[in-house]
Amino acid sequence: MKHLLAIVLILVCTFGANAQPAPNIDSAILGEANPKTPEISTDELRHIMAGKTTIVFDVRPSLEFSISHIPGAVNVAQKPGTSKALYVSDVAEIGRILGGDKSRAIVLYCNGPFCGKSKRVSEDLLAAGFTNVKRYQLGMPVWRALGGVSQIEAEGVRYVSQGDKSAVWLDTRSAAEFAKGSVPGAKRISLDITKGGKDNPAMQQAKNDGTLPVEDHNTRIIVFGDDLQDVQAIADALAKEAFDNATFFVGKYAELAAAIK
Repeated sequence: MKHLLAIVLILVCTFGANAQPAPNIDSAILGEANPKTPEISTDELRHIMAGKTTIVFDVRPSLEFSISHIPGAVNVAQKPGTSKALYVSDVAEIGRILGGDKSRAIVLYCNGPFCGKSKRVSEDLLAAGFTNVKRYQLGMPVWRALGGVSQIEAEGVRYVSQGDKSAVWLDTRSAAEFAKGSVPGAKRISLDITKGGKDNPAMQQAKNDGTLPVEDHNTRIIVFGDDLQDVQAIADALAKEAFDNATFFVGKYAELAAAIK
């Protein structure tokens, strides 16, 4: 028995130390054959965004970026002379943002596994001499599906308010401020939905009383207010409740209201 225990301990020490973590959806990549630039997983992108040493470029058109993008990402103009159908971002502008440093770490993303925008930009970057280019080829669809919240800009606010009558606008300001007026059709939501974990009482109430669109989790949700920390916390909580089209507005309420007028 002692000998058997010793053998087990040796095996654990030998193989356990080198054991790889079990694969999971957060560590997955598309796994393209012979990619010209390496792919990164959602987990890797989260770490990159937290580290703030790598510049993440959203290589979609500017309006699409303004409607919904990964927080902290940078957008650049379209390459002159290219079409909407084969859209590609301007590498020259990327170079200007990087101050000409072609060794700077770059990550590109677009509209997911079937989108070719990041591939086209990556090839242009390699041809221009950039040496540290990676792609989050899973893109915005998978980012949202895995609980990633997105950010909306003033131009996107204007676009959504004019064209998407199903959008849900959630005002995070105090009850007193909300009572003074908000954007048309807005509903008030409090920080309480972030307390107590998934499906906490406040979250359940917001689902049951019609504040949240429980019958269509793909509905666009825009979270706004005057306290950015609260706004982001509420948007994050909604994303974790499978509302996979939740965005937050970085500016103050007055800026959002002005964009809608």
